[in-house]
Amino acid sequence: MAAAIVAIAAMFLSEHYGASAMLFALLLGMALNFLGQEGKTVPGIQFAASVILRTGVALLGLRITFGDIAALGVNTTVWVMGSVVATILFGALAVRLTHAQRHFGVLTGGAVAICGASAALAIAAVLPKHPHHERDTSFTVIGVTALSTIAMVIYPLVVSFVGLDARDAGIFIGATIHDVAQVVGAGYSVSKEAGDVATIVKLLRVAMLLPVILVLTIVLRRASKQDATIKRPPLLPWFVALFAVLVAVNSFMAIPKSALSFASDGSRAALVMAIAAIGMRTQLRDLAALGWRPVLLMVAETLFLAFLMMVAIKYFIH
Repeated sequence: MAAAIVAIAAMFLSEHYGASAMLFALLLGMALNFLGQEGKTVPGIQFAASVILRTGVALLGLRITFGDIAALGVNTTVWVMGSVVATILFGALAVRLTHAQRHFGVLTGGAVAICGASAALAIAAVLPKHPHHERDTSFTVIGVTALSTIAMVIYPLVVSFVGLDARDAGIFIGATIHDVAQVVGAGYSVSKEAGDVATIVKLLRVAMLLPVILVLTIVLRRASKQDATIKRPPLLPWFVALFAVLVAVNSFMAIPKSALSFASDGSRAALVMAIAAIGMRTQLRDLAALGWRPVLLMVAETLFLAFLMMVAIKYFIH
């Protein structure tokens, strides 16, 4: 109930002030940090930060169809998928400069590469738990939300300055801005065609959640064989399997728009509730202890992704 009330307040503030509901939920949750430390609310907050989080991620599958992805063409699809993989690998390598664990680089790289805060929550759900797990997740959500908002303002100016046509502008915006809402805002600020293309490209990146989490799970299972202290994750987490099933159902069955809208709203509400719970388990001083290097890491990942896709659009995607 505590997490739900914070989520309702966050969505109210988001609708009235135009900022990210997840960011509001995280900040409000952190202000109520004492609820997640001790007392009767602790088990419920843990439930919201785990089971409800995974349910929200699974429901994202109803946003995607195979037909939407096929409409982009092979060349564009390969480059967008390749850029996701390259950005995650870049994060995993560049994180060494921050003196943080490689898991943190995978978390931030995945958030930048796939779908912002939603991807951060999904990837955090399968990464091994450690003393700073909630802190790293909260930091990633704050960073990726801020960078996504900045990109929403700047990238339409960039595509205009470079001289991209509507389709190429849509590909660039959809392939580089982190959160879905900011992609839609930036794309349609250029033109309707750019907005339509940007949305489809963004959904392709959302679909990359499935293979990325599967690969992460396989890698973590191998690591757990070598280190008995690491808890071995299931080969196919239940929420990943449900995500895949919902993509298939949405692709091959005619689901009423009202049901899709209800599922989309339910997914958003569940993720906002989950990030509120994570905020309740995070202390501000822990975020401050991270320093400036992780900020530079996320900025570098964002610039790497933008540069890679601009080169691809200019020279390889036709």
